[in-house]
Amino acid sequence: MREVLTNDSTQMSDRELVLRCQQGDSTSFQELYQRYQKRVRSTLYSLCGNAMLDDLTQDVFLKAWKGLSKLRQASTFGTWLYRITWNVAQDQRRRFAVMRQEQTEEALSDRTAPVQLTPDLLRLHYQDLVQRGLKQLDLEHRVVLVLHDLEDVPQKEVAKILDIPLGTVKSRLFHARKALRQLLQSEGVSL
Repeated sequence: MREVLTNDSTQMSDRELVLRCQQGDSTSFQELYQRYQKRVRSTLYSLCGNAMLDDLTQDVFLKAWKGLSKLRQASTFGTWLYRITWNVAQDQRRRFAVMRQEQTEEALSDRTAPVQLTPDLLRLHYQDLVQRGLKQLDLEHRVVLVLHDLEDVPQKEVAKILDIPLGTVKSRLFHARKALRQLLQSEGVSL
């Protein structure tokens, strides 16, 4: 979620849009929403799964709209929005911690007949393995892996978003990758 700048003079930077929003221009917020909603959804999906994804995304942007007037550095909108996303994900995980512990992995256990593996089916299988691996990581490791490896957020920015030292980000990233690699290898994926 970095500031978007283009050569197209009709498209404004995040900073310009934030400043307009702070002056009451809701159309500018719609533009920010269009720029960031896919990344917010993707991050929330990786952190919380598919349950209530629409509601969680809406919650992030509602909190952003309400708090936009308090944002002092308009150029840090992306980092600030990731922080809101992280907070919403943490709240969701707290609310549904017990429910998630009881979930089972139905997708693989429902198979009764052999399935022919096509490239699309293999891709879905690997995506499922990665999602299961992410779910097995504790939230502190998962969020670092999602933000850095899946969302391409630099480590320094991850540290700011999570309000932790850069060394902690690096350590959590190392351990998260190691745990995910071990899971994938135990499932027969050669890396």
